[in-house]
Amino acid sequence: MESLGRNHSLETALADLVDNSIDAGATYVLIRLVRQDGYLRTLYVVDNGKGMTPETVDAAMTVGGHREYGDSDLGRFGLGLKAASFSQADDFTVLSRAAGRPAVGRRWRLRSGRSGFQCDIVSEDFASGELRRDWNVPMGDSGTVVRWDHLTCFPATNDSTRVETFVARMTTDLFNHLGLVFHRFLSDGRIQIALDVTDVEHPLPGARFTATPKNPFAYSRPGLSGYPKELRASLAGRELRLVCHVWPPRSTSPEFRLPGGAASRQGLYFYRRDRLLQAGGGWGGLQGVEDRLQLARVEVDIDDDIAGLFRMNPEKSKVVVGPEFGALVDYAAAEDGTTFAAYLKAAEERFKESRQRKRQRKKMLPLGDGFSDAIRDAVAAEIPTLPGRPPIHIRWRVMDGDEFFDIDRHQQTLWLNERYRRAQGDTPLLKALLYLLMEDAFQGEHLGPRDRDNIDLWQAILTAAVTDETLPGGTA
Repeated sequence: MESLGRNHSLETALADLVDNSIDAGATYVLIRLVRQDGYLRTLYVVDNGKGMTPETVDAAMTVGGHREYGDSDLGRFGLGLKAASFSQADDFTVLSRAAGRPAVGRRWRLRSGRSGFQCDIVSEDFASGELRRDWNVPMGDSGTVVRWDHLTCFPATNDSTRVETFVARMTTDLFNHLGLVFHRFLSDGRIQIALDVTDVEHPLPGARFTATPKNPFAYSRPGLSGYPKELRASLAGRELRLVCHVWPPRSTSPEFRLPGGAASRQGLYFYRRDRLLQAGGGWGGLQGVEDRLQLARVEVDIDDDIAGLFRMNPEKSKVVVGPEFGALVDYAAAEDGTTFAAYLKAAEERFKESRQRKRQRKKMLPLGDGFSDAIRDAVAAEIPTLPGRPPIHIRWRVMDGDEFFDIDRHQQTLWLNERYRRAQGDTPLLKALLYLLMEDAFQGEHLGPRDRDNIDLWQAILTAAVTDETLPGGTA
């Protein structure tokens, strides 16, 4: 009992519960944190799936039991619910109702389970009351509630700052993970996953956040012409299909810069029934993880009938390839003859080319205050900066005249006229364009005649444009 789920994180444990909800036909899953006296006390996972009968809930709560899985089920080992729950909580309760059947409930307590191996039966009245609670989930006459108590991952404090910091970090990490693992389900609307926090002293829950898909292949254009390429292999009755992608270099997309960094996310992405099991991190022994291959990602869809090729861990977070996998990959080829080795070489060359192109670009002054993190990341990825030089700041201030901007070389600041702020907006796009246009005016010991003429030109055109936006009847 103590060993169950010890390789789970909070993110992988909750993903396992979402698997169960999807297998139950749910279209909506709510994760709710409950506070009492300032402490985080309880976590609920609520879905609107088909629910469980007394017979199926007993099977679901049996440790070491056996059940049959359908062709589309995400479950595999029969341990998911128990292992995921015990990895995070000392007590967990399952309350469920199938259509036309009475509500049922079962509870495992780690202490009593360890000593007597007994699962509690929850009264029908309590189970029915919990299921009828206003979860703000589109539930009909069926659904399931999983409740975790005495969570080991919750902070042991009621300090509001520390609790709120934990919730914010947990929400970010959880949605990064769920958005990635279930991105195919989220993208086509098969499931919605939400999270909120409620306080028992207040009747209404807080703001509800919804997971968004994080497709690790969601580039707007590929990094190399002709990609993605589909490589296929058939050998000794076994078949393999690899979809090989090359990301555009230095992308600032969050789907490229996944947690851990782009270089660590290269490699094989294994899917089983549209559920992502492994999000890169290696090449299954085919190739080492190297910075030069950070643009390369490969989709591999697997199933349980490819015995000997793949084995997933019980937490469904990693895939171990069998000895015949490498032989199939070596045999795989695209219709145009591209092999896996040629694909890796092309991705490597594309990365090297992008690095060389960046080194040849003109160095520019670094960014200071007033620029968003997204702009900073893009500039750092695309433009070599002048070392040891003061950064350019961009700020708003009240000006006497109608001019749109003022270049202050002494304070290394590009000032924007506050009177246009409401109409123009404090947009990252505006600031990025102004930086690219005017950065050169902050270099050198003094402004030459050509620099001053350029500034006059920019001032006349930009002031006319922004004034036209603020006047009645303007054409912008």
